[in-house]
Amino acid sequence: MQSVTVELGAASTMELVNALSAIATELASREVPESAAACLELTETLVAACDMQESGLAGFIGRVDAAGESARWGYPSTQAWLRSRLGMRDSRAKERLTLARQRHRLPQVAERLAAGDLSYGYAATVADSVARLDDTDCAEAEATLLGFVDQGFSAGKVGAFGRRIRDLIAERDDTEDAPDEDTKRGYDNSWLTTTRSLDGGRYVKGWLNPEDAAIWDGTLAPLAKPAGPDDRRDLPERTAAALSSVLSGGHKASKVTVICDLDTLTGGNAPARLTDGSPIPAAQARRIALSAGVSPLLLGRGNTPLYLGHRERFASAAQRQVLETLYPSCAVRGCEVPGTLCEVDHVHGWALGRSPTDIDQLALTCGWHNRFKHSRPDQIHITKDQDGRYVYRLLPPPDARRSATGAGPPGNIGPPDTPTLDWAA
Repeated sequence: MQSVTVELGAASTMELVNALSAIATELASREVPESAAACLELTETLVAACDMQESGLAGFIGRVDAAGESARWGYPSTQAWLRSRLGMRDSRAKERLTLARQRHRLPQVAERLAAGDLSYGYAATVADSVARLDDTDCAEAEATLLGFVDQGFSAGKVGAFGRRIRDLIAERDDTEDAPDEDTKRGYDNSWLTTTRSLDGGRYVKGWLNPEDAAIWDGTLAPLAKPAGPDDRRDLPERTAAALSSVLSGGHKASKVTVICDLDTLTGGNAPARLTDGSPIPAAQARRIALSAGVSPLLLGRGNTPLYLGHRERFASAAQRQVLETLYPSCAVRGCEVPGTLCEVDHVHGWALGRSPTDIDQLALTCGWHNRFKHSRPDQIHITKDQDGRYVYRLLPPPDARRSATGAGPPGNIGPPDTPTLDWAA
């Protein structure tokens, strides 16, 4: 066995993580001591160390999330990366992500967690409680909830206080009886408001009266059910996926038309446009043309329409039924979006008829991975399993692959080979 010497103060973060991994490997292989008293003491010491380790983990996850790094590796969200790549339960992935995102707004929590003065359970509870508060109320809530911690309340009890934090703040400000603007609208008429975010997403808020709520439940509830025991998405995620499927016509109807030149679809730079005249960059138009609910109107010279859509492009109802039987979820390994909410993907690309709409040339992929496959084909490896199903496997970004082979920037992401360490603090 090779020996590794680590000077804690001078070691890089990578060296510390590798050393920690080696220690964990050795510890996991040790026999449990016979003394129950010793095991109790060891457990308390180890849990305290793990809590401090969670402080570092929150920093790593926060940086990955802020940079959108998980998308480069083929994951639609940081939470999906934590679930699929690291095997976390959805609840634990969400908990860690919330702490990572709120850490910069909770300086006392971050400091005490790193110092071993606050358990991970308390830190995660406070982070979840302040996630929907503005910065001013967040600071007040942090002090209040940490006060409950210092009084000896359990993490569960602090969580209960946290769920009432808005009421406590309203009580403090004497605003608990003032109805908000949404309440003033009344409950007879349905309404929705949407606000576009800076990254192109959209916030949706509203109210449905009983009649519209019944339509909502009847349409979306069946589609929002878990796809099976391995579907770890929470209900809000499943509901959003169901709504997206319904709005796109569920790959059954084409309601959006993108008008573009033939050269644009085949790689040119001329912008496309929607029927209302809104311009669309060429690259974006090619991505949109892959959406199941969009039909491209191709124009030749002189703006002469070549064809509208491509009937053979869309799978028939019978073909889709077969595909949903073959693909209970997205064809991308590790993606848990149910097949019923996925789009039909032409495995070798539909554009200009390179792939016929034959059942052995089709697979089901979620909308996110359908676009990812088009924009980054070099990060999708496609094979067939013994049952004839296509399996899409995500590959690391090219720069990460160069790093692993030694052709790029240094950085060993795996644990060291040695389980023994000589420490010099």
